[in-house]
Amino acid sequence: MEAFLSLTWELRASDGEFFHKELNGFVPDRIFDAHAHLYHSYHWGRSHPTKRGPEIVGLETYHSQMEWLIPNRQIHGLFFGVAFHEGYAEANDFVSREVAKDAASRGELLAPPYLDAEEMRQLAKQLGFQGLKVYHSFLQPKPTLNADVRDFLIEDHVRVAHEEGWVVTLHMVRDRALADPRNQQQIQYYCRRYPGMKLILAHAARGFNPFHTIEGIQALKGLRNVWCDTSAVTEAGGFEAIIETLGHDRLLWGSDYPISHLRGRCVAIGDQFLWLYEDSLDWAAVGVRIPIEPLFVGHESLRALKLAAYRQHLTDVQIEDIFDRNARAMLEIEN
Repeated sequence: MEAFLSLTWELRASDGEFFHKELNGFVPDRIFDAHAHLYHSYHWGRSHPTKRGPEIVGLETYHSQMEWLIPNRQIHGLFFGVAFHEGYAEANDFVSREVAKDAASRGELLAPPYLDAEEMRQLAKQLGFQGLKVYHSFLQPKPTLNADVRDFLIEDHVRVAHEEGWVVTLHMVRDRALADPRNQQQIQYYCRRYPGMKLILAHAARGFNPFHTIEGIQALKGLRNVWCDTSAVTEAGGFEAIIETLGHDRLLWGSDYPISHLRGRCVAIGDQFLWLYEDSLDWAAVGVRIPIEPLFVGHESLRALKLAAYRQHLTDVQIEDIFDRNARAMLEIEN
């Protein structure tokens, strides 16, 4: 066990070398991050691997941290908090104050399913938000990883999002994600009944195992109020399926900061997936021929997107769309 690495939060010379070798020519100069968190560390409400990072992540700290991942880029974004529990109100206030500093960025309200819909509408407007971030861990009892979409994204909230033209970022759960018929049916119902809502399916429609997205993506075909973000996904197959079936204009780049700054990757194993971080195993022992040094999750995700873009023969303009223009068009932000 002594050989296992501990979790770190640092920029290494090898990170810059990897970026300039593998990614610098791929990542455009202008970026819109469609999935990023701003927070105080205590907003998590529990011990979290990101505790080794900055204690307070406002907009300024976020930008300085993104220099580690994609240096010398112009970045704006869609931001939300991390307090997926009873402390959500303070997190919403913090994100609102930070997002107000950048006219080209937007924020989403952390919205627990027990929040009254009309109260939610007024609160989001008061805080200057243009959307909702929902999450299964607001639910009781625990565990909640097999919750239905409608349990934590309730219909009254979807109705308000439709009436206001808001964005909703959804991290679906259930074991098979988009390949689960119940997830498919509930997403179809909401998107068809409430076309004014703009639904972002986080993590390539929770494609941490890309075969789930590959299997289920046909269920979304023809739904023009659905997008998927790339956040924290480190295998290319889900991205390819989204581009092939929905079109490149339905894919949005997202960092999932601060997860982007952990080291490791997510791998598909059987019908599930496994997160491997610095402290998950003895990297020296598994590197039989050559030492293995885990990369930032954000760099692994960018490399997976690069592979998908090349396999799908995307043009430079289409790649720029994924990194910037698709999100701006969805959010109606003038270029």
